[in-house]
Amino acid sequence: MTESIQGEARALPLTGIRVLDLSRVLAGPSCAMVLADLGAEVIKVEHPLRGDDTRDWGSRIGRTETCYYNSVNRNKRSLTLDLQTEQGARLARDLALKSDVVIENFKLGGTRKFGLDYETLSRAHPSLVYCSISGYGSGGPEAARPGYDLVIQGESGLMALNGEATQPPLKFGVAVVDLVTGMYATQAVLAALFDRQRSGQGRHVEMALFDCGVAITSYYGLEALLAGEDPPRYGNAHPSIIPYGVFDAQDGPIVVTVGTNAQFERFCRDVIERPDLAGDDRFRTNVLRGKHRDVLIAQLTGELAKRPRAVLLERLAAAGIPCGEVMGLHEALTSPRAVAAQLVTEQPHPFAKTEHVLAPPYRLDGERLPVRRAPPVLGEGTEDVLRSVLGLDGDAIDRLKADGIV
Repeated sequence: MTESIQGEARALPLTGIRVLDLSRVLAGPSCAMVLADLGAEVIKVEHPLRGDDTRDWGSRIGRTETCYYNSVNRNKRSLTLDLQTEQGARLARDLALKSDVVIENFKLGGTRKFGLDYETLSRAHPSLVYCSISGYGSGGPEAARPGYDLVIQGESGLMALNGEATQPPLKFGVAVVDLVTGMYATQAVLAALFDRQRSGQGRHVEMALFDCGVAITSYYGLEALLAGEDPPRYGNAHPSIIPYGVFDAQDGPIVVTVGTNAQFERFCRDVIERPDLAGDDRFRTNVLRGKHRDVLIAQLTGELAKRPRAVLLERLAAAGIPCGEVMGLHEALTSPRAVAAQLVTEQPHPFAKTEHVLAPPYRLDGERLPVRRAPPVLGEGTEDVLRSVLGLDGDAIDRLKADGIV
């Protein structure tokens, strides 16, 4: 993306920043992908034979990619490197010293044996921004314990707040702890890069999946602390705003979000044609509606079920009440709304011919950031990175290949 402003082309914000992505699976790679989306050159280091673990997770695309892998690796280069060899570890160190940011999620002590730990690298490269992602942090009693999204959804209380009251604890549909940790990590890396502009010094950013899982509990977590016990679970309803949730219309589910008392009056009068409910003293305010939730919801559920979705959505919109259909995932991604927003792209693929890649969600100066590179096939950038960044010639690269190092 470049944009002309007063005759000058504007580059992506992180153009000129190099990131060495030593992470695997989801949280670290998603952090690195955001930096790539924003213009950084991201070099993803992978094992020469198996690559990132997620190259074997989910539906296969081509020979070395999957939907899971592709979800967090757009706009990157793939460099294969066997870190278990002395020469492979040395090449990784050389790359780190030529990078602005390093991202890693090794087990405790894993980077130290390769000379890729923050202490070692920062002595030679004081301006390096180094991001470590772990399950529980590096200083506590569980520092050596590996972190897995589902486990931490359970341990952080997230599963306990999700789902219907009649159901057992329920995980989120995607690996929400991993993805949010990646977002928080990106924010911290960007802050460290900003601070480096002033101080000239790098920072060691440390992110723990458990910390981020607790952060996601947000207002539910504070409710639990205030009450001294778990708050009730309301499934698709809102814990404190009524009516606010998913309701079944005559021909399918819709989302209704009645946020104010004035909206509730219009909802009763103009949408479900029950002005008597708006005039009922039990329902005049949101606090009162909360006290009489079950009685009111039973009435509203019956009224909404009598009417088609199209009629309800038209009336809700006319009344100024936020609303929408509940779509299937494929339906949502192929909807006119998603197409108009250009959220799904088709990228060329050397073996599958084409593949779907989600576009970055960011818009700068009115323009969506582009997919500059499709998620790379395994080792796609190995030779080019070794030549352009480390200055190796063809003979040196051929020897590395022959020895199985790349």
